[in-house]
Amino acid sequence: MTTNLSEQEQLRRQKLIDLQNAGVQAYPAEEFSVNVTAHDIKENYERDKLNYKDISIAGRLMSIRDMGKACFAVIQDSTGRIQLYIRKDDICPNPEDTKLYDLVWKKLMDIGDIIGVKGYVFTTKMGEISIHVTSFTLLSKALKPLPIVKTDADGNSFDEVTDPEFRYRQRYVDLIINPKVKKTFEQRTKIITSIRNFLNDSGALEVDTPVLQAIPGGAAARPFITHHNALDIPLYLRIANELYLKRLIVGGFDWVYEFSRNFRNEGMDRTHNPEFTVLEFYVAYKDYFWMMNTTEKLLEKIANDLHGTTDVVVGDKTISFAAPFKRITIYDAIKEYTGIDVSTMNEAELRDVCKKLHLEIDESMGKAKLIDTIFGEKCEGNFIQPTFITDYPVEMSPLTKKHRSKEGLVERFELMINGKEIANAYSELNDPIDQRERFEDQIKLMERGDDEAMFIDYDFLRALEYGMPPTAGIGFGIDRLCMLLTNQPSIQDVLLFPQMRPEKKAEEVNAD
Repeated sequence: MTTNLSEQEQLRRQKLIDLQNAGVQAYPAEEFSVNVTAHDIKENYERDKLNYKDISIAGRLMSIRDMGKACFAVIQDSTGRIQLYIRKDDICPNPEDTKLYDLVWKKLMDIGDIIGVKGYVFTTKMGEISIHVTSFTLLSKALKPLPIVKTDADGNSFDEVTDPEFRYRQRYVDLIINPKVKKTFEQRTKIITSIRNFLNDSGALEVDTPVLQAIPGGAAARPFITHHNALDIPLYLRIANELYLKRLIVGGFDWVYEFSRNFRNEGMDRTHNPEFTVLEFYVAYKDYFWMMNTTEKLLEKIANDLHGTTDVVVGDKTISFAAPFKRITIYDAIKEYTGIDVSTMNEAELRDVCKKLHLEIDESMGKAKLIDTIFGEKCEGNFIQPTFITDYPVEMSPLTKKHRSKEGLVERFELMINGKEIANAYSELNDPIDQRERFEDQIKLMERGDDEAMFIDYDFLRALEYGMPPTAGIGFGIDRLCMLLTNQPSIQDVLLFPQMRPEKKAEEVNAD
């Protein structure tokens, strides 16, 4: 297991043996009590110096500068970095016992080691707030060296590790050496907290619904299939939680929501990962007009909570999350960006349009997918500012209530921001007879070879037959929303552990 170790890794393993021979525990079991953080010290020391006379802090060594009988080092905890000052006379008051300093600190400590230190805070002659160390404890010996990233006095990083293969596969190292990465995931948590607060304050109830499902319903997508041994039946990882949440509306809840992990056995790119997070919520006695207004309020709140403003920088653009958002029907959007009115076309005519526009299609695609292809390829990328695309053809929306005044359409909207879909919402279909017919149309598409067509969920139909009140529902792509609000170009940058191909030699612990 050690035959492929680098020279540095071999040296560190030898240091581990030397520590053990010197009687120093490299991985001690006892608790190390921490009473302060690097951020706390830097923020508050100058205002209240008396509180920092006896501090205890732990973290990872990020640099060491040997100066003979003293040295300077930098420790990094969960909040940031701070300088340490270590003197031999302080660490080893007994001249005969130089083990801790001469052997351990000067010879056996490495960048990446995790230590605990005690001491007091002071300001150096150069004006840098630092910790004068009076004692230290080795808490964990690092056997692999960290990539070297240079950081200036203001915390700006240079020579950052940018290789995505390394960063995504070894996210634990990425978080250590790239401080901006950690901030992104802290912001992701703030976004989700902001949403939860909005929904909870509005009276919504957070619930959990099954991940393993007998029927993969609620969306048009290819599922992952698994097998339950005890029941001897196939099961599917959920592609959506919509049908279960609507069952709860039938059961008498007025407003339910869930942050769900969904799984779709489809392609991967900068905006798609096979495992992703969706927020869905459903509200009784509301419609899609109410949902548009609520969506505007929610996104305004999130932007303000995260950035203190509704104007958010995304790449080279500034996107305004201030209400109201633009609203345009899908047919008008297609006409605006292609010059073609497809509102009255049948399937054959739509195929001709796709060929004219040089779009890739196949025989399994029905009217819904043809329209979706035209919009996706020719229109979607043009909507940079938040825009509601409304009033979809009934063929595109098997779970949506028919439009109250426009024949052949449904009461649905998709929210587009920065050229991508962020949310999808309906006035929910609550007519069980109409819903059964829509499911049967999906089966016909499945028979044509559409592997994303919906299954018939007979239990959901039974639930509708007990009566579901008029309901508005929405699903938000949380990962895409986080990309926008944290200014990240790829979904992999807002997922702690994005899906990746297995390493070529997965059985080896050591990776190049």
